[in-house]
Amino acid sequence: MAESLHETQELKKLERAAEKTEQEITEPASIEREASEDAAKPARLLWLLPYVVAALVVGAGIVACLADAELGPLSANATDTLLRYLSGALGIIVVSATARGVEVLVIERLPNPVSRFNLKRVLRLVIGLVLVFIVISVLFVEWYAAVVSLGLISLILGFALQTPISSFIGWIYILARAPYRVGDRIEIGDVRGDVIDVSYLDTTVWEIGGRHLSTDHPSGRVIKFPNTTVFSSPVINYSWPLFPYVWNEIKLNVAYESDLAFVAETMQRIAEAEVGETMMEKVRVFRDLLARTPIDHLEVRERPSVQFRVSENTWVEAIVRYLVEPKEAGRVRTRLTQNILAALNAEPDRVLFPKSNMR
Repeated sequence: MAESLHETQELKKLERAAEKTEQEITEPASIEREASEDAAKPARLLWLLPYVVAALVVGAGIVACLADAELGPLSANATDTLLRYLSGALGIIVVSATARGVEVLVIERLPNPVSRFNLKRVLRLVIGLVLVFIVISVLFVEWYAAVVSLGLISLILGFALQTPISSFIGWIYILARAPYRVGDRIEIGDVRGDVIDVSYLDTTVWEIGGRHLSTDHPSGRVIKFPNTTVFSSPVINYSWPLFPYVWNEIKLNVAYESDLAFVAETMQRIAEAEVGETMMEKVRVFRDLLARTPIDHLEVRERPSVQFRVSENTWVEAIVRYLVEPKEAGRVRTRLTQNILAALNAEPDRVLFPKSNMR
């Protein structure tokens, strides 16, 4: 248990280090953006003007009500009711202005688009709850009784709305534990694609592949599934921030009489020319991650490797394995396949492929 806890802490430290590195990389762009924002600051603050005007109008109404309460033109009950409504309106204006200010001056300045997306959702939820509380306080003088009544209603609705409530809890879990974020490529259940939205109740995915395609190209379909799915299905995330890469393979069938050494050398050479240098850097990160887990004994090669396997169709499978970004996998596989086949077909005496009528 102690070792597992220590390893978890090490992974969290590595995540924080990765986030710090990302911030350092994006710091120059952030500085430029801040400079342009400072130059446009007067225009950016124009959003505050309608709230100020509305607050002044409501404030004048409150002052007038207080004056009427002293002079007595209106009845006491009418004055109290009007004053309560105006106070509620002023509270709504202040809360709305505060929320807009936080969104414009704080959230919009964050460099990470995923953080901006999630914080906006959380802010809107909190502001919505505050506004509901203000409305209840204005409409019901005895708002404690109203809260109790709403509690009973919520209890009744809770049984009828178990799935939406569970999905909302799933949304909180997604924000807290981050099994996936907007922009990640994931696979959950029968769904595989890029996450484009995580709302309070469901997640929207732009499907990749699907029943109509055999490649990693977007299918054109948008899939929604309830957030409760994260509690019942494994989530496969291809875009883990610490190591957003996957291993891919290309398989070719060659005859037993082929020069297997030449085949291996050619496939490895072409793969190294395509992904070799970047793959070495990525594998070093992967090894660093493995060193902090109980499975650090795995052998991971820094360069593309070639293996041979006997096929069931009496041919030998030549397999080249390499590391690639998930969203680039299809394009890289196409380029490698074209280049490898061109190089091998150029040596027909050394590389024998299956004939068309024997494939």
